[in-house]
Amino acid sequence: MATQKTEGRPHTAALSAEPAIELVGISKAFGPVQANKDISIRVMPGTIHGIIGENGAGKSTLMSILYGFYKADAGEVFIRGQKTEIPDSQAAIAAGIGMVFQHFKLVENFSVLENVVLGAESGARLMPSLSKARKLLIELAREYELNVDPDALIEDIGVGMQQRVEILKALYRQADILILDEPTGVLTPAEADHLFRILEGLKAQGKTIILITHKLREIMEVTDTVSVMRRGEMTATVKTAETSPEQLAELMVGRKVLLRVDKKPAQPAATVLDVQNLSVTDEDGVQRLKDISLNVRAGEILGIAGVAGNGQSELLNVLGGIMPGTGRVELNGESIDLTGKFSDGQSRRERGIAHVPEDRQRLGLIMDFAAWENTIFGYHHDPAYQRSSLFMNNDAIRAETALKMQRFDVRPPDPQLKAKSFSGGNQQKIVLAREIERNPDLLLVGQPTRGVDIGAIEFIHQQIVALRDQGKAILLVSVELDEIMSLSDRIAVMFDGHIMGERLPSETDEKELGMMMAGMGEGA
Repeated sequence: MATQKTEGRPHTAALSAEPAIELVGISKAFGPVQANKDISIRVMPGTIHGIIGENGAGKSTLMSILYGFYKADAGEVFIRGQKTEIPDSQAAIAAGIGMVFQHFKLVENFSVLENVVLGAESGARLMPSLSKARKLLIELAREYELNVDPDALIEDIGVGMQQRVEILKALYRQADILILDEPTGVLTPAEADHLFRILEGLKAQGKTIILITHKLREIMEVTDTVSVMRRGEMTATVKTAETSPEQLAELMVGRKVLLRVDKKPAQPAATVLDVQNLSVTDEDGVQRLKDISLNVRAGEILGIAGVAGNGQSELLNVLGGIMPGTGRVELNGESIDLTGKFSDGQSRRERGIAHVPEDRQRLGLIMDFAAWENTIFGYHHDPAYQRSSLFMNNDAIRAETALKMQRFDVRPPDPQLKAKSFSGGNQQKIVLAREIERNPDLLLVGQPTRGVDIGAIEFIHQQIVALRDQGKAILLVSVELDEIMSLSDRIAVMFDGHIMGERLPSETDEKELGMMMAGMGEGA
């Protein structure tokens, strides 16, 4: 284990007033990119301190320096008033710092208990370590409401439970300063609310929490203090009770941001999509959709609300040609084959259906391919892209990609850059540009702003509304209720593969929708 070097801090202060963490003049560059520039921040003990900023603002880099993943080019770190060198994560752990990453660091085929102990064994023999850890794990889980089965395999538990395991790992290593990087990016609203209760419990026990996020609702709901970063610099630190979402958004982006969707009333016309008695059974024989009936008209957005895993993904996938189903689906009055024999994404696109999938990295992009290649996937048979029967006109594709990147404000606007090199928001813009610019009759869009920062959220919402105003039909799936309420002209609620009912946004609220999402109310 690395040795933690400390020395007294060069000023006097009462012990009770000492910050748990103080970073002074931290700078870090990666080649020509200045990720952090002269950042100073103080985090007081026993508080929840939020750090917000757009993707690429430097939040994760700053915390990775604190956790020993990166070494700062300049600056100092003080922990509980002592200057501390943190050359690696072992030194951070020794200093009482734990970190829960956005993408969990768990071994899938190990149990919860084995993952907690991994790297913190108390000796050469594993069994005594596991026995000791089991007892402590049960005590920690009970004390902090982190209940999880110690013997469950990671691959068999949901992401909410996996996150609890990561928190337990940090607590097992005696962390009293806990960093969480975008912790709700993979959680349902209910799981996120439970996480916030856990964080409040940790704070009540004297733990110090640093919460990295770009979601303003989370900041306002759970933090005591919030620091705002923009383009590698710290722009402000304020008491959460003394600020507002609008002020924080402006500090994040550098301009006023419209937090609510600005749209005119819908002017719905003829029915574009008509779904009757649609059912889907997955490969394991589980019925995921149960006699779904709905319709979407030209010039309107139908939002599908529901907790993830209640059939929304299957609805998008069967309509997008990714999986088969039974029932009747018509597009502009003409039947669509659902058997899978003559039905795939290519035929759907030819019929005028565009699909922005829920998981952009797995289904929407090939991460190791360049942006210009990703902008034509699914449309590469278009004669406009062909130089001959054997070769594609790559120059024309790259030129068109540059124009799409300009129109959709993709940053950086480099068609040659690989998809994996873009932030989540810019990856989403690439997918949206590909699908929207094909002028579809029907746009299927799943989780349009998942993991996307606030500036890009505003832009994406504007593009969806603009498509609606052009007379197109849009089927929107989102687990974010505020997004459903803001974007939708009508809302259908799904639970356990059923449509529980429909509502107009002006005639309902999040409480009623939440009850329907839990299987209570109309249709139960």
